[in-house]
Amino acid sequence: MFIYTGMKPHVCEVCNKSFRLKSILKKHLLVHTGERPHLCEVCQKSFKRKDEVNTHMLVHASEEPHVCHVCNKSFKRKDKLSRHMLIHTGEKPHVCEICHKLFRLKYHLNRHLLIHIGEKPHVCEICNKSFIEKGSLKKHVLTHTGVKPHVCEVCNKSFTEKGSLNKHLLIHTGEKPHVCEVCNRSFTEKSNLNSHMLMHTGENPHMWCGL
Repeated sequence: MFIYTGMKPHVCEVCNKSFRLKSILKKHLLVHTGERPHLCEVCQKSFKRKDEVNTHMLVHASEEPHVCHVCNKSFKRKDKLSRHMLIHTGEKPHVCEICHKLFRLKYHLNRHLLIHIGEKPHVCEICNKSFIEKGSLKKHVLTHTGVKPHVCEVCNKSFTEKGSLNKHLLIHTGEKPHVCEVCNRSFTEKSNLNSHMLMHTGENPHMWCGL
């Protein structure tokens, strides 16, 4: 247990000012050296102390000075803009060494690698089923709780997943976004289009195109 005795054993060799802690002396020495080691990531302005940077950052709290010249979306940090630009360029610099699949972000590559190594770090506490992605675990847990947070505003039918709700809404809108490139017949679901395509390829001759 530290007991404060009033002693200040750490002395500045420049001005002889004394300090109780060595860390405080180090901060004080910056006054004499003029060094500003703490840098603002937004505007590159430098500061002597870390707390000064934190206070300064409040100025940038609502600023987004880095603007994408393609879509005008703005970002607080330059590295965020650089990562965003990959969407427009189509560049995928991160390569899986096992299957050579390309990814835009390192995070996506790391997540993909779990498929190859078979690791499923996210485990359901109820049934011990494991998943590669945390999002998949969250969706799975809803099957235990019975919670269906995604509700159709038209008929009030509820769904566990947002994707299922979006698919359901096509019933109300009448939209059929999946179109056969051969006969232009359209379908609400991609799976129905895939089944229909078997008729054209000859893999399922018992299907009728409806022409």
